[in-house]
Amino acid sequence: MSTKVMETPAVEESAKRRQIIEGARALFLAQGFDAASMGEIARASGVSKGTLYVYFDSKEHLFEAIVEDERRAQAEQVFSLNPEDHDVRAVLTRLGEAYVRFLAQPTAVSAIRTVIAIAERMPEIGRKFYEFGPQCGIGRLAAYLEAQVQAGVLAVDDCEVAAGQFLDSCQSTMLKPVLFNAGGAPSDDRIRHVVGIAVRTFLAAYATPQGS
Repeated sequence: MSTKVMETPAVEESAKRRQIIEGARALFLAQGFDAASMGEIARASGVSKGTLYVYFDSKEHLFEAIVEDERRAQAEQVFSLNPEDHDVRAVLTRLGEAYVRFLAQPTAVSAIRTVIAIAERMPEIGRKFYEFGPQCGIGRLAAYLEAQVQAGVLAVDDCEVAAGQFLDSCQSTMLKPVLFNAGGAPSDDRIRHVVGIAVRTFLAAYATPQGS
């Protein structure tokens, strides 16, 4: 005889919050931040407007939650780096390719466009987007690079600057055309080509004879 396990209130609340976030994400992607109303977000999420306000008291707080959610996923999927892995070429190649693929997703591009559009009048959203996204990624990569410096496979004076330069070079010629709607997402071949150049340039600058 099977026993049905009832969902706890915490699980139900988490599922409802996720439902709202996914509905809002789809609406923001389709209409943009300014055009989407809380009423439309409630309908897109399949909840009442009253329920929506229980979880999020404003559209701004809801967008912040979406940004935090996406950037947390980026940190877990892309910037999960093992400091004990001293094969820097392989680590940077995997990281660079995954990073570009993540940034080129429609939801990620839409979030960047939205934040740029509203950051001047809502600087707190811009600050949080930067902290959850670029700053977090640079920090995680810098920590990995510092571990490789300690291991003697890299010689880097400023790991934060080196991390930022590497990530910028990986997206070079690929993100901006997508961001400005001047081109589609880059192909896998293009990603491998550009990231390969970024990795070789990085290692030429910072690899020690031990790490070459």
